Amino acid sequence: MAETIYDVAIIGSGPGGYTAAIRAGQLGLKPCLIEKNEKLGGTCLQVGCIPTKALLFNAEIYDHLKAGKGFGIEGLDGAKVNWATIQDRKNKIVQKHTKGLEFLMRKNKVEVVKGYGRLTGPRKDSVLTVELEAGDKRPNVKAKNVILATGSEAKMLPGLEPDDRLLTNIEILNLKAIPKSLVVVGAGAVGVEFASIYKSFDCDVTILEMLPRLVPLEDEEISKELMRAFNKRGIKSFVGAKVEKIEKTKSGIAVTFTPPDGKQQKLEAEKILIAVGRAPNTANAGLEKTKIKLERGFIHTNEWMETEEPGVYAVGDIIAGFPQLAHVAFMQGMVAVARIAGKPARPLDRNKIPNCTYCEPQISSVGMTEAQAQHAGREVKIGKFPFSANSKASIVGSHEGFVKVVANAKYGEVLGVHIIGPQATELIAEAVAALEMEATVDDLMFTIHPHPTLSEAMFDGFENVYKLSINI
Repeated sequence: MAETIYDVAIIGSGPGGYTAAIRAGQLGLKPCLIEKNEKLGGTCLQVGCIPTKALLFNAEIYDHLKAGKGFGIEGLDGAKVNWATIQDRKNKIVQKHTKGLEFLMRKNKVEVVKGYGRLTGPRKDSVLTVELEAGDKRPNVKAKNVILATGSEAKMLPGLEPDDRLLTNIEILNLKAIPKSLVVVGAGAVGVEFASIYKSFDCDVTILEMLPRLVPLEDEEISKELMRAFNKRGIKSFVGAKVEKIEKTKSGIAVTFTPPDGKQQKLEAEKILIAVGRAPNTANAGLEKTKIKLERGFIHTNEWMETEEPGVYAVGDIIAGFPQLAHVAFMQGMVAVARIAGKPARPLDRNKIPNCTYCEPQISSVGMTEAQAQHAGREVKIGKFPFSANSKASIVGSHEGFVKVVANAKYGEVLGVHIIGPQATELIAEAVAALEMEATVDDLMFTIHPHPTLSEAMFDGFENVYKLSINI
């Protein structure tokens, strides 16, 4: 029996990997998806985006219940959190979508191969070989092309290992009970989302961030507003804080840190979450046997996701120069497969990728911050509109935050949009489309937005670039 040679073998079944596999099947290629874990979906589905957002939605509901009297709903004072049921609901959502992926593999004729895959070297007779370890009985997979989609893992502070007190995104998702107190090290998306979740469930939360502000990749005004909102919620935040030592105590942990004033402080808590970024999974992938050169573990590709090694592509969290976001991996996977299949595609534009943070209040942005635009030599005009002046925000009882528009002063081209407030992660799609279409403020000022909606805050933000907003 002739050995199967696939058109493309994809190593890793996270967002970039499974999207590439499905698209390959849709385009008539013969794809193979290699996954070392029992379940498909990678970090995003199993221990990342999906379970985290499930908990965030539960937290949002509980916050609404606690505010029930203000909405005219009595008798909610005795409402209790059933943490086991919350966890069970989260797990069922993950299970549902894991089964959905399994169905999509069958539907699109994607062969799923269990095992740890690594490259054995360059092409021989136009075929790449992927060695399999601890998986299916076959020793290897052969394919004309290979897509590396091996994802990332949580970074840990030097000398520490995760356990039942010292948590990463994995351990904190499976806690048996809500901790009474939690220290979060790192104020990027992961850190502030879990801080928000556990504060909603009445945990005492403190954030330690080494950089000068929360969500440091966002526009500075967004960071200031989140700090104000978190302070209002009772989330204590220290920025410019260097963690010196983490010790276990009889009942939890103790963290020694140095704030900007140089006077060391010590915090004690039941648990600590380390959320200081993610490292690419490129070790032990056989890359040393290829022309691929790593930079701090990351792989460089061209605009079509091709590496230096002919026939080898890379997508997702392992790519240098792109944010480690699931929706980035989705598009990279589709671009890579289109290239392999010889179909039309457009490369990713780093400036048109939305950032989304699902804390309360939500944060989302696309394009240049005000500081970035000025640093690039652009003359800018700024439009801002507060959700406190939006009628739908009043209706839903969520007045925090604002929309901020950064525009080219001369031509009115939209350079960036930054949102903090209700449903920010949904509203940003309009701004992404605006940047993709190279829209101007004038275009969007004459785009009718339905009333009453949160999306009207976007309309008012664009109008405010010319100080013509009706509602402020």
